[in-house]
Amino acid sequence: MIAEYNPVLVVLSFVVSVLGSFTALQMAVAIPLARDGDEKRNAILKAGIAMGGGAIWSMHFIAMLAFDMGMPVAYDTFLTILSAMIAMAACSVGLAIAGIGLFTFEKLLPAGVFMGCGVAGMHYMGMAAMIMPMEVSYNLNILIISVVIGVVASCAALWMAFHMRGKWQMFGSSLLMGVAVCGMHYTGMAAAKYQHTDAVQNVGFMGVMQGEYLGLSIFMVMSSLLLLTLAISSHRRKQREQLAI
Repeated sequence: MIAEYNPVLVVLSFVVSVLGSFTALQMAVAIPLARDGDEKRNAILKAGIAMGGGAIWSMHFIAMLAFDMGMPVAYDTFLTILSAMIAMAACSVGLAIAGIGLFTFEKLLPAGVFMGCGVAGMHYMGMAAMIMPMEVSYNLNILIISVVIGVVASCAALWMAFHMRGKWQMFGSSLLMGVAVCGMHYTGMAAAKYQHTDAVQNVGFMGVMQGEYLGLSIFMVMSSLLLLTLAISSHRRKQREQLAI
């Protein structure tokens, strides 16, 4: 099989990963500052959605759409949504483990392992959502490397979330996180082997997602949501600072 990547969608997948990481880091700052349980849960959920949905899942799905296999490929809607939920849940739990109480190195590794394995689970669930006349198998060694990259990236994201405060430090951290997320994705893609078959997988009860401009549409929608989230967060933070004066 001869396959190639659409360079525009590859770049957009990296951009949305960096934007999602920056938004998540901004949200995560509020976790240790939360005054009660409800406020802390809201902060964890917002940061988890931004990281899992914006930085990781959106990057993954746009990059999947960038992979031109020379044949029509659709995506099972239910499995695609499930993969996004896995990413957001894993990131939220990882942030909760690391962010409740005093942040310590002892919390970093278990939180990073949980989050990284959840991210890897999201990736391979997303791969399973592909509807095409091909059977996918994996090189176990490369697959394990992709999981390790996911764990390391998650540990780095958690450490940065609770240590970085300046805007430029967060931006640099977001760039590094974007590189790490993309590295996990493309390593996972390199682990896959494709073999033509005469059969196409059964479509789930929610139908399929497909379209020539699906990748661009997802980028525009997710980027708009992340930018809106950043704007609202910045406005509320300024309001709190004014009230504290």
